[in-house]
Amino acid sequence: MKMKKRQKIPTLPSTVTELDTEDGSKVYVVGTAHFSDSSKKDVVKTIQEVQPDVVVVELCQYRVSMLKMDEKTLLKEAKEINLEKLQQAIKQNGVMSGLMQMLLLKVSAHITEQLGMAPGGEFREAFKEASKVPFCKFHLGDRPIPVTFKRAIAALSFWQKVKLAWGLCFLSDPISKDDVEKCKQKDLLEQMMAEMIGEFPDLHRTIVSERDIYLTYMLKQAAKQIELPRASETEPRQYIPSVVVGVVGMGHVPGIEKNWNSDLNIQEIMSVPPPSASSKIFRFVIKATVFGLMGYGCYRIGQRTVQFILSMPAAQSYLQKLTEIRSRH
Repeated sequence: MKMKKRQKIPTLPSTVTELDTEDGSKVYVVGTAHFSDSSKKDVVKTIQEVQPDVVVVELCQYRVSMLKMDEKTLLKEAKEINLEKLQQAIKQNGVMSGLMQMLLLKVSAHITEQLGMAPGGEFREAFKEASKVPFCKFHLGDRPIPVTFKRAIAALSFWQKVKLAWGLCFLSDPISKDDVEKCKQKDLLEQMMAEMIGEFPDLHRTIVSERDIYLTYMLKQAAKQIELPRASETEPRQYIPSVVVGVVGMGHVPGIEKNWNSDLNIQEIMSVPPPSASSKIFRFVIKATVFGLMGYGCYRIGQRTVQFILSMPAAQSYLQKLTEIRSRH
């Protein structure tokens, strides 16, 4: 059924890049804007046309929950960045990486608030469409986000960390839906990040270039030939080329094309370097600031709580009775 539906010459959107492997497998990379209705349609169209054996998306296991959440819930989650989420991010990834994650979420939340649209719609569409294709596998193709953040933090000096955090904290430029569609040649979220990290080449390397390599590696792994079923163990093994659809941010497509014919080793870009002296200083400053704010908050809350309790009639009555008892003795 899949082979019958699969078009010999598929009609594909202009955002699709076709790549071939040495053994004849085909990979169709859909370059998307993460906040775009048009990108969702491109993903659906591509999967329907080529009927892939594997669909690979630019997500890791730490972000897979967005595939099964509805748009309304995701919109609410993206807008609500609070202390609880910060504590969870720090607990999961460490102080520096947790703060970096929350700052990047703030960028995403800013776009979400401006557009009223939750991120990752193209990945959810890919997940839905892949489930409709017989025997189609669904792979997560992005490097684990804690690794990316830890490597990104390690690449920055103390003052670069401060400067980047400052820029992310005070992001407020308005964005329209037209801006998103205009940015389909370079994904909006990644373009905003590129503008902010442009002066930090090492940061660009860890957040963009290294992930280009990782995504390329995962796409090539997914595109390995498929072994056909055998009637008996004595029959010779037979293989056929596979068809893969990759769904990635438009900003990663040039890097994937550049790395496609290279021998890739991802061991180096999966290692996490030990924290530098500047990282330890920055971590100490952040911890001192957080605990200082928490301590001051507890003090203020405690002071107000005591004042509130003492102002209650029941408390005043109780205190009056204690005073009377003390005066008798």
